[in-house]
Amino acid sequence: MKKTLLAALLALPCLAQAQTPAPFSYTIKGKLGSLNAPAKLYLVRGMQIADSATLKNGAFEMRGTADAPVTADLVFRRKGRLTTLFGPMGDRARIFLEPGTLAITSPDSLAHATFKGGLAMADYLRLTAAVQPVMDRMKAAGAENRKATEAERNDPAFRERMQAQFEGFSKEMTQGYYKFIKANPNSWASLDALLGLRSMEVPQYATVGPLYEALSPALKNSPQGHEYGEIVQGLKETAVGQPAPAFSQKTPDGKTVSLADYRGKYVLVDFWASWCGPCRAENPNVTKVYNEFKGRNFDILGVSLDDEKGRAKWLKAVEDDHLAWTQVSDLKGWQNEAAQRYHVRAIPQNFLVDPTGKIVAANLRGEELKTTLAKLIK
Repeated sequence: MKKTLLAALLALPCLAQAQTPAPFSYTIKGKLGSLNAPAKLYLVRGMQIADSATLKNGAFEMRGTADAPVTADLVFRRKGRLTTLFGPMGDRARIFLEPGTLAITSPDSLAHATFKGGLAMADYLRLTAAVQPVMDRMKAAGAENRKATEAERNDPAFRERMQAQFEGFSKEMTQGYYKFIKANPNSWASLDALLGLRSMEVPQYATVGPLYEALSPALKNSPQGHEYGEIVQGLKETAVGQPAPAFSQKTPDGKTVSLADYRGKYVLVDFWASWCGPCRAENPNVTKVYNEFKGRNFDILGVSLDDEKGRAKWLKAVEDDHLAWTQVSDLKGWQNEAAQRYHVRAIPQNFLVDPTGKIVAANLRGEELKTTLAKLIK
């Protein structure tokens, strides 16, 4: 019995190693009509051009290696040159790099292409198809916004309607992604979806924690899995019910303010920056709530992620947006010490701390902030 147990224990490291994805080779090939040079395809991984291929009678082929299945972008240029990785990229498609061959066929371009690859690519196409109806409605709303006259776009009612529409689309998309991830815990497309959702909403531990924990060991042991695991651990440390991490920073006039100074009242720790468009757009809502609840055992502590070079812009934004509550910053940008302690990776982001110093809510926006405070502050 002891020998059996010892053998099992000695085998554990080997099992863990076996669960880690091994490097592999991939091939991307296909045919886009009968196009020739200078027509060219680029393989973009992250912010780098990983490969390219000039079309010959429409045919192309690219080969490479990767450490784990991962998404990349194919970008097509009829005139050959890819001048920038930013802004509108034209004809492009998201693909999965995985062991084996991805075959792409189209009569003319990536816009009308069909893709046949491995399981990860098939899962990604299933996920894309599931949320396509929402994407179509989002595109239609975007077209309506572009067709609107300047007077219509400046009308508050029109702006509120469009904002509500896009917020609704975002929630539908997010729920579609979460449903897929829950149903497919062994799929590389699920891990990619979790990573991608960070650009759609600020993740909450109560939602993404269980989804991440349900992923297969191979997914969690991949480089992308480790990356998301660190995010989940950070979210866990600042989840609802956890003690709010302590911090102290200075106001524009040099006075040191600590979160502990607010003990005994509800305080909204609000992370923002002068250069953050969504933050500035949300400031009127925060101001409205502040004016309604100030003096009722409630306050706000603004923490700016501006840097030293942006100090003047920070102060001007405070004045322009009529932010009447205390503002602090160490002017270190994304390296702001308080932001690091709260694992802030996107703004605007906020945490509602109760009189005992415990986090009771996070990322409250607009009417939700008002409703939550109304329930807590009588």
